[in-house]
This record gives sequence, C-alpha cells and structure tokens, in this order.
Amino acid sequence: MTELITDDQRTVLLANGRRSLDEKGFDPAPVVKLFTPDAGATWLLTAIDPDSPDHAYGLCDLGLGCPETGWVSLAELVALRGPLGLPVERDLYFRAERRLSSYAREAHQAGRIVT
Repeated sequence: MTELITDDQRTVLLANGRRSLDEKGFDPAPVVKLFTPDAGATWLLTAIDPDSPDHAYGLCDLGLGCPETGWVSLAELVALRGPLGLPVERDLYFRAERRLSSYAREAHQAGRIVT
C-alpha cells in the first residue's frame, strides 16, 4: 500500500503550515492530491497544522458538487473506504500548476476539483 503522504511532502506541508501562521494571505500550491478510486472524493492538500499534525488544510471535494477549502483529519482519510472498500490513494503523478486559490475558484465554478 502506498502511504498517503511521503516524508518529503510532510516536510513541505508542515513548513507551509508554519508559514501560513506568519503570513497573512499565504496561498501555496497544493503539495499532494488524494482521492478515492471508487468514489468521487478528492483532496488537494497545502498545509499541515504544526500544532496538530493530524490536521491538514486544502481543497476538499466529497463528490457532492460543493468543493470547499478547509481542514481534514489525516487519520480519518487513512481509515476511509469507498463503496467497494478501497482506501484513499495518493495521485503519484499530480504536480500542482497553480496556487490553491486558483484550484478553488475553478472547483467552485465546475462543482468539482479539476486538475
């Protein structure tokens, strides 16, 4: 099984989390894309709360047509299973091309995350 977040990604996510505490309007690019292979859920994560390392921030889309930015529990993502029992996976080929706010604007217009 592929781990949800690599050590290198965790380092960047934690650094973004620290930076977001210090810089108003900090708008990093997503570091990792997670998804359910047997459902329509997708997460583009940009930061991990350095004071609560189970909590990640990003653009969350549960496949219900209303993606939003917010916090998600990494432990809950690890435990989550889709309708066929498949776990959440990391998109090994995802490379962010823009900042989170740009993905969020496009997702709100489309009703889903578009990468």
